[in-house]
This record gives sequence, structure tokens and C-alpha cells, in this order.
Amino acid sequence: MVDLARPAAAAPPQAAARPGPFSPGRLLTYAILLFGAALALGPFIWMLSASFMNSSEIAAGRLFPGLLRFENYPTAWTLGNLGQFMWNSVRITGITVIGELLFCIPAAYAFARMQFYGRNVLFSLMLATMMIPAIATLIPNYLTVVWLSRLGESVCGEACKWLDNWPALSVPFMASAFSIFLLRQFFAQIPVELWEAARIDGAGHIRFLRSVILPLSRAPVMTVALFAFIGSWNALMWPLLVVQSDTWRPIAFGLQKFVNSDIPNEQHLQMAAAMIMIAPMLVLYFFTQKQFTEGIASSGLKG
Repeated sequence: MVDLARPAAAAPPQAAARPGPFSPGRLLTYAILLFGAALALGPFIWMLSASFMNSSEIAAGRLFPGLLRFENYPTAWTLGNLGQFMWNSVRITGITVIGELLFCIPAAYAFARMQFYGRNVLFSLMLATMMIPAIATLIPNYLTVVWLSRLGESVCGEACKWLDNWPALSVPFMASAFSIFLLRQFFAQIPVELWEAARIDGAGHIRFLRSVILPLSRAPVMTVALFAFIGSWNALMWPLLVVQSDTWRPIAFGLQKFVNSDIPNEQHLQMAAAMIMIAPMLVLYFFTQKQFTEGIASSGLKG
């Protein structure tokens, strides 16, 4: 007999229905992702494939070469004089990256860990500069560099000029609002107890930054260095404005000069030259992709 006074046992909760592996929503998501990946990777894959073709294969519209022609790379290197332009970019990029780290790390630390009058106002004004298009500041920056170049030449001669020299190509980019913002977001997350412990041991701000903050901030620092490297390596408009000789012209100018040269029907060599230009960025990202991902995720910029 059923005991009517005893409440019936509750039915077990039904498991939430999970969408199948081929549900319409998931298929649509995959289709959109594949379409975006094709748009992003398609031109790069074709450029890589065309760099191993000859001119007749490119004219025929082939997607893949019948024979890998590795000789296209040394030919493009020689005809485009890419060695000189590559060395110029290495020097310019190295100076820019080191300078940006030297200026942005202390500035980010000051905004994140130090209390001073007007800190929030200055930080807001700095962030507001990110809203200004780069093309709008091109002429003011150029006029500033011209004035500084004339001032340097009047003080110590030709050695201190900025135009047609490395200072014009690197110094204006050593203070990046985005880099300061990214580093500041990470520095602000470090527990204040570490600062209190450092103060007990007699450490000041400089020692705390060098011994505690920087070892914990390897990922965002590498991210800032990577962004600075890419920006400096790809620069073309600004070098065209401030440099008039090949002594300091970067690899981007060398590629443009080679593409616009009088050599007809040499698209395969142009693609090889383009691959030579982007190869250092691909190698650098391959070795720093883990730190890059961690730096973006830990700095409050993840989606």
C-alpha cells in the first residue's frame, strides 16, 4: 500500500539539453569563423605561394607553383638592395623599442602605483590622445621635428640633426599612450601588500619597480615590445616625410621602391621581397605568442 502521508519523492532534474555538434547555430558560427579566417589568411597564403612561382605561372592565375623556385628570394634580395634597408629597419626598430620601454614603463608605474595631484586628469588626457587620428598629428609632429633638428644643428652641428637621421624616426614614438595604458592596467592589479612589504625592507619606488613589478610583468612588457616592433617595422609614411636619403630609409621603403621599379612582369620577385619584409615579424611572433596572449588577457583588454 502507498503511504499517503509520505510525500512523493521529487523527480530528478532533467539535464539541460545541449546543442548537437551540427546544430544550425553552431554551423553558422563555424561558417562565419571560417570566412573570416579565409579573408585574413587568403592573401598571405597566395603571396607565399606566388613567391615560389615564375611570371608565367602568375599570369596564368595558378594558385600553387609547379616547382618551388627558392632562387626568387636571393634574386629579390639583390635586385631590391634589401640588405641595406633591412639593416636600417633593424637599427630603427631596436632604438624605438628600447626607448619606448624606457619611457612607458616608468610612466605606467607612476599612473598605477604613485599618488600625485592631477593623476587621474593627466591619465584621462593621455587616453584622449588615442582618439586623435594619426594623420591629424602628422604635420604638427613634422614641424616639431624640423624645429628640434634646427636647434640641434645650431648647438652641436650636423651630428645633432634630427631630419634624415635616426632621432626623427624613433624619438617621436618612444611615448605610446596605448603602451602606457596597457602596462598601467597590469601594474594596478599587483597586490598592494607587496609594496608594503617592500617598504618595510627599505625599498623605494625604483627598487620596487625593478625587483618586484618587472619580474611579475614579463608578459605585458613583451606585448608592448611586440607592438612597438611591428609599428616601427611597418612604418612608411613617416619615414618618407623625414628622411631624404637611403642611409636611414627602412625596409618598407625598400619594398615600395622595388615594387615601383622599372622591372616589368616580376610579380613573383615582388612577392618574395614582401615575404622577406614580414619574415622577422612572423619569427618574433612565433617565439612570443604565449607572452603576447597572456599580456593581453591579464591587462584588462580581453573580450
